[in-house]
Amino acid sequence: MNPELDFVLKTIKSRDVHFVRLWFTDVLGAMKSFAVSPSEVEDAYCEGMGFDGSCVAGFSPAEESDMLAFPDPETFQVLPWRPSSNAVARMICDIRTPDGVAFEGDPRNVLRRMVGKAADMGYVFNVGPELEYYYFKSIDAPEVLDKGGYFDLTSLDYASDLRRDTVLALEKMGIPIEYSHHENGPSQHEIDLRYTDALSMADAVMTYKLVVKEIAIEHGVYASFMPKPLPDAPGSGMHVHQSLVDFEGNNLFFDENDPLGYNLSDLAKSYIAGILKYAPEFCLITNQHVNSYKRLIGQGNVPACLNWARTNRSALLRVPGYRPHRPDACRVELRSPDPSANPYLAFAAMLAAGLAGIEEGLVPPAPLEDKASNTPGYAVDSCGVAGPLPINLGEAVDHFEKSELMRKTLGDHIHSYLVETKRDEWMSYLRHVSQWELDRYLAVL
Repeated sequence: MNPELDFVLKTIKSRDVHFVRLWFTDVLGAMKSFAVSPSEVEDAYCEGMGFDGSCVAGFSPAEESDMLAFPDPETFQVLPWRPSSNAVARMICDIRTPDGVAFEGDPRNVLRRMVGKAADMGYVFNVGPELEYYYFKSIDAPEVLDKGGYFDLTSLDYASDLRRDTVLALEKMGIPIEYSHHENGPSQHEIDLRYTDALSMADAVMTYKLVVKEIAIEHGVYASFMPKPLPDAPGSGMHVHQSLVDFEGNNLFFDENDPLGYNLSDLAKSYIAGILKYAPEFCLITNQHVNSYKRLIGQGNVPACLNWARTNRSALLRVPGYRPHRPDACRVELRSPDPSANPYLAFAAMLAAGLAGIEEGLVPPAPLEDKASNTPGYAVDSCGVAGPLPINLGEAVDHFEKSELMRKTLGDHIHSYLVETKRDEWMSYLRHVSQWELDRYLAVL
């Protein structure tokens, strides 16, 4: 028997686990789940558990709907917010077709494939995301809990207990946390996950988002990862720190002889150039909703142009300089993604762009350090030769549809599904008559 599966079965018995939830995500990043009894776990590991894939967004039509979920024993964890008696555990699954082939519509498989490509090139892809979110009094309206600001530790920060309980729950599930704090917006918060390999991190991000919501419900409030829920407050981002290391753990982005003084290797600069070149093409993945672009064209330190820097926090890519002479701290930070993204697809798209930059031998433009304030996304002319990110979902779909890199990275199945689904979302938004339009035009036209 697989030793990891043996550990799972022994833990199920010793921890009084009576339900095992099998988790997976649809193409848009929504968590899906069904529960099995402990007696089914060994068969599920060996032969998979069948389910109707036509009920899952982006999976398959009814005539090709039979799917199998294979639980990954490395992801077994007991859910700490459930009772310890008759406990509930979870395992994250890989999806396969009835003939045992990895399903092309499974986002986890997309990332696993890209991580495999990086490994073939001698690289391990490590990421560390910073996910921001808001707490609201209910799901019905964005009514905040406090008026706190960045790093506040005062009576204004009513959610300190919420963050504490969330961090404790995540750590009980084997997810280490680096930071937790109040963010810049009222009732906005951030919990940062400790750097690790991309596949483990994507699993952790999906778990993180669920835990944040579950703990919020326990406290009688609602947590939202909507990119821009409040018009006059900062949006929520998912800044993704990333680097490539070799199989011995040596950071391949670090070079203390960098003539720029950033301690970046040539490989890191080609990776940066790849991200800058292909960011418009993968923007649909990292910023997948109409609302995502209201964050990107807002005010504050949000990126609008295809540039990079060290000190300029409005740049698309930043080179953090907290510990500039430590090789293990050398990384780049992509600041455009938001927490509504499917992490499996988002990490795969970033990696694909960076690796393409390396394979094509790209060289990035000069860093832009002299522009501390952000250029609004709608002022595209001011981006100069760098060019702008897409300023709305419609533009993002157009870039994504034409992208051969994204089609190759995601596969035809997911690529075509996203083009169709997101174009429908954009057209539905364009047809909607908003309260803003009624207030502005009804009485005067």
